[in-house]
Amino acid sequence: MFLLGILGVAASNYLYYLAIQRTNVATAITLQYTAPVWVLLYTVARGVQKPTLQRVAAVGLAVAGIALVIGIFGAGGFRLDTIGVLAALLAALSFAFYNVGGHSILARYDRWTVLLYTLISATLFWAVVNPPWKIAAAHYAGSQWLFLLGFSLVSVLGPFSFYFAALQHLEPTRAIVTSCLEPVFSILIAALALGEMLRPLQTLGIALVLVAIVVVQWPDRKSPGAVTIVQPID
Repeated sequence: MFLLGILGVAASNYLYYLAIQRTNVATAITLQYTAPVWVLLYTVARGVQKPTLQRVAAVGLAVAGIALVIGIFGAGGFRLDTIGVLAALLAALSFAFYNVGGHSILARYDRWTVLLYTLISATLFWAVVNPPWKIAAAHYAGSQWLFLLGFSLVSVLGPFSFYFAALQHLEPTRAIVTSCLEPVFSILIAALALGEMLRPLQTLGIALVLVAIVVVQWPDRKSPGAVTIVQPID
């Protein structure tokens, strides 16, 4: 849980923001959302899953959809920077790590216990990297502290609680492909709340992500002649 909090939660967030700072949102989020590829490769290499056409197609559709949603082929496009690209790829690996590691730990421990110790370890890590006295020296106003509190509850505690619940019930590949809805919702909310225009390629990207989620959640076909074992009822 300690490693999950630092190498998974803390690292993925920090590296993602660093990637945005050094490149742009399109580059950072597209590279970060190659995480489903790494999860699939790891689970196949460990023999946990088979590289079925269904899983490979779902991962491919999700990554392609994200690229279109973010507008990678538009004017913003890819902006390459060595540190930024490396940070985005490491963020993808961190994201993949806490999907695989989280699923494994949640199979043995209560979800709230895992969430508590994971967030505590991430907090202790940041308390060393960015000590409390440095934050106090910034002299934030009361309204700013209130905003930070609300932001941490709505965008960190809430989403992680739901995502850990998902990892309890879904295998890592299915969970991480479904998480590709995050940038889709960002674009849709921006269109509805801020009046931003939804381009045709973005609409196609949203459709690809939705298809990927349906494909990856579809039950695996049983091999011919497979026998279903029914447990006796007490």
